[in-house]
Amino acid sequence: MACLCAHPPPGLQHLGLGHNKLLGPLQSHYVTREHWPHLVSLDLGFNDLTDLQGMVGSLSSLRHLRLLVLQGNPLALVPYYRGLTVDSLARLCVLDDITVSPSEKHQFRGISHSGDFLPREAQLLVMIGNVRGVLDSSILDPEPGPQGPFITYTYYVTYDFVEDEEGEGSELVGVLAEVAEIVKPSPSVEQLEAVPAEDIPGEHVPEEAEDVAESVPTTASQSGELESVVSGGSVALPRSTDSAEELAKLRPRIDPRLCPSPGTVLFSTVRKPWANVIPCNYEMQHTLRDLVPLKAFLLAGTTVTIVEEKILSWPLVAPPVDVPLPAKKGKGEKDKKEEKSRTGKDAKDKAAKGDTEAAKGSKKKKELPKELRQDPPILRVLGRGMVGLEPLLMGEPLVSTVCNFGVIRTAESDKLTFLRDSKNKKAKKAVEPKKSKTKMLALSAFESDYAPEPLTVEVQIQLSQCRSAEEAFRQVP
Repeated sequence: MACLCAHPPPGLQHLGLGHNKLLGPLQSHYVTREHWPHLVSLDLGFNDLTDLQGMVGSLSSLRHLRLLVLQGNPLALVPYYRGLTVDSLARLCVLDDITVSPSEKHQFRGISHSGDFLPREAQLLVMIGNVRGVLDSSILDPEPGPQGPFITYTYYVTYDFVEDEEGEGSELVGVLAEVAEIVKPSPSVEQLEAVPAEDIPGEHVPEEAEDVAESVPTTASQSGELESVVSGGSVALPRSTDSAEELAKLRPRIDPRLCPSPGTVLFSTVRKPWANVIPCNYEMQHTLRDLVPLKAFLLAGTTVTIVEEKILSWPLVAPPVDVPLPAKKGKGEKDKKEEKSRTGKDAKDKAAKGDTEAAKGSKKKKELPKELRQDPPILRVLGRGMVGLEPLLMGEPLVSTVCNFGVIRTAESDKLTFLRDSKNKKAKKAVEPKKSKTKMLALSAFESDYAPEPLTVEVQIQLSQCRSAEEAFRQVP
């Protein structure tokens, strides 16, 4: 810009400097009336200009300026960008190829007087909705025995977002503020081997072990066809171990697809159990002050990944029973008689209690052990793809898309899931006659209408934009 302004054409009316990688606050010193007294149209789009207040202050000296392009610059990402520009340049007619209307000028009247107090930061809201088309992996697992393993599956969505070194980070919106998380890579095998056995995750009994055990999906069915398929697809599962070396072998290598790209942080939705439609209901607001890396991130886009987490839990070994010490010799006859009578009474009470518990046990289902130990989680990427965010640089306030990763379900797995769900529904109702015939009719209807659903996830990313001066003033700290 300094070289261009050394000998500027005196009557120049249009100056196009878009896509020139202009950056730094000093660039605004060269777009003044002193250098371009007759300038009518100016294009500074898609550079790396960040100082909005300084830029509009210099442009206000151009009395003939009517058309201006600033979109694509980091300074255009702040919420009050358009309002401050319109109010500072009263003679401007078109901003970023959009006509400046009288009502727009009225809505942002007076915002330029407080421009220096407005925070120079961008705000983006990431929303992740429903996930569809997930394969129910639990239907292919064997029925757990008394020694385990008890297998649980959960599903979540991750996305990467630019890391802000200057800003205050990201803030969760709504009810998820306490449960959503930032994903961190699992420790490596070397790190795990260096940890003492008593400090290894899985050696301690989790407080939520009972809840985890109760949430284990079951695949039991009265249908012989279903049971044969499930048992035929089962494999030998590893037993729990007490050594750090063997636990380290169980931990899978970190999938590079689950690691964030350089300069970004990986965010995750809350883990949810399987369902035909998994509602994520995720909202995260990102506030960033370092606008140049944000622009580069929006040009590159974000990566969205659907992850399946599988955890094997094992019952802890029951503690040894304490054997009472034998009675001391030399007891009196009276003490011996009292002890015998008391022992006989206790034996009768235990026998009666045992009969009662046996009767109750025959009616109740077997309860899962309350104390479990967990193996390291096994992660599997179900789908992964890019979401383009460049429209946010072009002035669009919202990017809304449904990521489609293709079909991962199979007709066989969906058939097993359908039979299991049908059985669960019938278990809640009274026993109906001709149950087998009804089941066959439902199965034939399922097979005739079967259409595999692709794996999809709903993603929305919104760039905050103020609609009035009053709304912009609310952001003043």
